[in-house]
Amino acid sequence: MKSMLLAVGGNYLIRAGETGTIAEQLANIRRTAGEIIGLIRAGYHIVLTHGNGPQVGAALLRSERGASQVPGHPLHVCDACTQGEIGYLLQQSLDSELRLAGLHVPVVTVLTQSLVSLDDPAMKQPNKPIGPFYSRADAEERQRLFGWKIVEDAARGYRRVVPSPEPIEILELEVIRDVVEKGVLVIACGGGGIPVAWVNGALQGVEAVIDKDRASALLASSLGVDLFVISTDTDYVYLDYKKSTQRPLRQVSAAELGEYARAGHFPPGNMGPKVESVLRFLRNGGQEAIITSCENLCKAVAGSAGTHIVPGHGRASVELHAELELPVGGR
Repeated sequence: MKSMLLAVGGNYLIRAGETGTIAEQLANIRRTAGEIIGLIRAGYHIVLTHGNGPQVGAALLRSERGASQVPGHPLHVCDACTQGEIGYLLQQSLDSELRLAGLHVPVVTVLTQSLVSLDDPAMKQPNKPIGPFYSRADAEERQRLFGWKIVEDAARGYRRVVPSPEPIEILELEVIRDVVEKGVLVIACGGGGIPVAWVNGALQGVEAVIDKDRASALLASSLGVDLFVISTDTDYVYLDYKKSTQRPLRQVSAAELGEYARAGHFPPGNMGPKVESVLRFLRNGGQEAIITSCENLCKAVAGSAGTHIVPGHGRASVELHAELELPVGGR
């Protein structure tokens, strides 16, 4: 069988306009589970990674609100809690769907730690917003009490920011590899993994957030999977996204996708990290990556949807607006 690492975003569990109840998250997971069943039928061993941004924000808020009654949790412990929470919901849904499909595929969640360096330049430049919004007075009080770095969002208030260092190593890699080889569907690296560092010969949790797609690319490369797939809220990677000249990329080489990235087509807070991550995977020996929506996973893997990225220097296949009459790959 072929192997695939599938990275799904935390926001697919909580859609726009939803409050994030467990019932809502389970319903959203079941829709994605159907696509995963199709991928298993197509002959793939799957490693599933996921985001946890909304869930960690909720966990931090619960911890803060309950601090007068019970001890609060630091960010790295909230990461661990949400890995277990989301892993449980995914396991339950996938087990149910696999049984209905008549497939015997065990599912397991591996609580995953991602090693970072305390010397990473990002540790001195916190820029990743987490948790709730505060008034200026509340933010300044927390900054004084806890040493947080706070930034202002002019429309919504003030928010804590933390570093987003590079993941160096997936500490549970060999366990994940062994379980995958036994035919188990593995859920791992939730939220990019729990950030940890070696301090005086011992592992220690770090108050940071690791980009989920970067950690997924590292895990995909380390496992040597055949295919790396990132699901997001768009069907394709687009050039000139949300402009009148918007058009999707269907087939593109790593070299040309890198050119588009350098030209500024993929914003840092949106498609940028996903494009960067698939390029890393291909530079490290990967043979193909796909970016598409959760709803089109099976079609994309079959070749009829999504943006397919491969090594090399070939020209991109771009769907153009008829009235533009641009050459393939033009901007």
